[in-house]
Amino acid sequence: MSYLSDEEGYYGAFGGAYIPEILHRCVEDLKKAYLPIIGSPSFQHEYRRLLRDYVGRPSPLFPALRLSERYGAKIFLKREDLNHTGAHKINNSIGQILLARAMGKKRIIAETGAGQHGVATATVCALMGMECVVYMGATDVARQHVNVEKMKMLGASVVPVESGNKTLKDATNEAIRDWCCHPSDTFYIIGSTVGPHPYPDMVARLQSVISEEIRPQLKEHTGRDWPDYLIACIGGGSNAAGTIYHYIDDERVRILLGEAGGLGVESGKTAATIALGQVGILHGAKSYVIQDEDGQIVEPYSISAGLDYPGIGPMHANLALKGRAKVIPVNDDEAVAAAYELTRLEGIIPALESAHALALLGKTSFRPEDIVVLTVSGRGDKDIETYLNYHKQ
Repeated sequence: MSYLSDEEGYYGAFGGAYIPEILHRCVEDLKKAYLPIIGSPSFQHEYRRLLRDYVGRPSPLFPALRLSERYGAKIFLKREDLNHTGAHKINNSIGQILLARAMGKKRIIAETGAGQHGVATATVCALMGMECVVYMGATDVARQHVNVEKMKMLGASVVPVESGNKTLKDATNEAIRDWCCHPSDTFYIIGSTVGPHPYPDMVARLQSVISEEIRPQLKEHTGRDWPDYLIACIGGGSNAAGTIYHYIDDERVRILLGEAGGLGVESGKTAATIALGQVGILHGAKSYVIQDEDGQIVEPYSISAGLDYPGIGPMHANLALKGRAKVIPVNDDEAVAAAYELTRLEGIIPALESAHALALLGKTSFRPEDIVVLTVSGRGDKDIETYLNYHKQ
């Protein structure tokens, strides 16, 4: 048994494709095309070339000595924050735009929360000379205005979404509506391991370069190519999927995932989907969704725009249900404290999303010999104002 997707896009009971009729052809065409194209020598040559020469991969695996001393384990940080555009998102955007080009698509749309996926998509559209439209909740436009200006500078049209909570869920809704209206010429670059099959599997495959690199890097540092613990944050779950991909069926490796607790799981102001979610359909896939007794989606909350989502990718829903991964809610204050700690101990300012993974170090008991790999999924430039405003409170 594997924890990876089956041919129909299911991770155990989760996944699949629940889509309106108008998108059936788009999704079917993508389902048929993605594996042959991604697996082709021409795609792999161009993808690997761009990851090396444009993104700057491989990203370093950094031995965090002061953090290791603090938590009593051998802690290594996978530095996705050092990628071009400042996060792991570029790995996926480059792969998907190459796929879009191979399929003859001319127009790219995307959704974004923290703005990192929007910036990554706008970046690769500029690189390839393709039209780009990015949907972003109005709340996120306000709290991530630097990333909005970056997208505009790169030539993208940024559409603020005023519906709902004006965050990632609502941006995704609008992107799907756009796709329904322009199915023939438009390619939707989804930024995380969510949405209808084949997106969760496709995004996980494109992000798997992270764990592919961890193997030889860890071998060089420690003499063995597997850690005792892998730690990442989850909202939709793409950086986590990439971190664990090549270890997902290796039971020697324990998986810890930090989700957004917001102001507390019981506060009503949270995005802790694994803690509170029930099985439902959201954005084309079956997974856990935070919903009320009538099945209506409950608006999520997190200090982190990238984790402010009422669902979870089907891969992670299955890992949590089967007990393969331990998912722990991290509240806003814990995430901010963890971010400041990393900054002061190692001179690395992490994204608020990554800070939710870092906070798990204080919620886990390690042995001195344990090897821990934690993915810093993005850098904290975009969150400086949030950090400073939080500390003024």
